[in-house]
Parts: sequence; structure tokens; C-alpha cells
Amino acid sequence: MQLISVEDIHSDELSMYHQIRDKVLGEDSSFIADSPKVVNLLLEGDVEVLSILATSEYYQEYRELLESKNIPKLYLATKEMMQNIVGHKIHHNCMLHGVRPKPKNIDELDDHIIMLDEISSTENIGSIARSAAALGVNSFVLPKQGPHPYGRRSLRVSMGYMSRLKSYLYDDIVEMIKELQQRGYRVYAAEVAEDAIALSEVEVPQKWVILMGHEGKGISKNILDICDACVEIEMAEGVKSFNVAVAASLMMYQFKLKSKN
Repeated sequence: MQLISVEDIHSDELSMYHQIRDKVLGEDSSFIADSPKVVNLLLEGDVEVLSILATSEYYQEYRELLESKNIPKLYLATKEMMQNIVGHKIHHNCMLHGVRPKPKNIDELDDHIIMLDEISSTENIGSIARSAAALGVNSFVLPKQGPHPYGRRSLRVSMGYMSRLKSYLYDDIVEMIKELQQRGYRVYAAEVAEDAIALSEVEVPQKWVILMGHEGKGISKNILDICDACVEIEMAEGVKSFNVAVAASLMMYQFKLKSKN
């Protein structure tokens, strides 16, 4: 394992680590991930890794894993240098610069899908991804115009499990819902509505999609009208909603449980 000692933190080779904001993309659609748990899980998958920036402690502890991978550049720095590079205090000792995997083809999606409408929070996207991976809902459908699933915060909150999901990015939600329906999926909107089915009473088909809406606005009526049904989580009187990531977890758990029966 050949390490490259960082001498100049302003080197062009480290430019991506200076620009770790989620909206900053390289020409190669690259991304930055941080913390050993996230980085190591990504290394265990098939994500293309361009470089790692880490301390000697990280390289020593995970030497065997790193040597099993063909990583072009392994940059060695102190934690203080890493903090100066990113511009703020950090609580980890490694970062990874990788290439975002190409979105899956629609034909590769599984029978069970979690789909997002206009989720604005990268943290919520990451949290939903982590729950989806834990519950075995392995297909994740998101809008192209929203936060990218491989945003740094999204990856961190998902603990890296985003890389275990089949991500598909769509352009138009109406066209996407109709396409899924034509392929035999029933699309269930998670929304409180007069005609909504209680989650405990929903009958789950073989192929289903759970659609989660915007954190504040929910799902618009024109989208609800083309979904196959609305499903709501029974709540105590006076409580209007769950956090969208919590709601998605409850919905996926119940749908998966009923799929086994």
C-alpha cells in the first residue's frame, strides 16, 4: 500500500475535498463520502473509487481492506490538515472521492419500490435509504431535479447503505407512475386523505410502489388522482403527521410484512 503524503493542502489534486458541498459535482459526476463506516461500506461494494484522504490511523486499522482494492491514490494527512482542507472541524479520520454509479434501468427494479416525489432534505433521503436497505426494499426511485442520493449528507445518514440500493432517477413523476403501472405495479401514495386506506388494513399485491411526498406540502392532488390508492398511518387524535423518513419506514415495514403472508 503506497501512501502519498500531503505536503500542500491547496494542491489541485485535493480540490474535490475542498468542495464537499452536496451541490458541487465534478465533470465525472464524482462524490465525496466521509467517516470510516460509510467509506468502508462503499469499499466493500463496487463503487469506483478515485482516491482516499485519511490519517495514518485509518490506513493502519483497515490496511487489509484497502490492499484488497485497486485505489489509484491514497493521500496521507493529519486530522488537522484534513480539517484545514474541508474548512471546519471533523469527527472522523477519512474521506473518499468516488464516481457516482450510473442509475439503474427501469427493467432492473425489483417488485417492491420506495419512490420519492419532492423530498427536499438530503438527510431524509439518506434516512429512507437506510431503512429501505434494512427492510429489504432494494429499489429506490427519485426525481432527477431533487437532491442526489449520493450527496455527502445523504450517504452519511444512510451509513453508506445507499450503495446497496438500485437507484433510478426519473424526469416526470406522472409519466413515471404511469410507466410503473403499465409494468404491473400498484402505486400507493402515503397521504392523509378522506378515501385513504388505513395502513393496518391495506391489501398488498405482488408488485407495489410506496410514494412519499414533500416534507411540508405532501403529495399534490393531481398526483394522488393517478395513484392506485392512498394509504395513511393511524395516528393519535390531534397528531397530523410523522416525519417523512419515519413514515416511510413504517410503510415499508408493514408492506414487507404483508408481502410475506
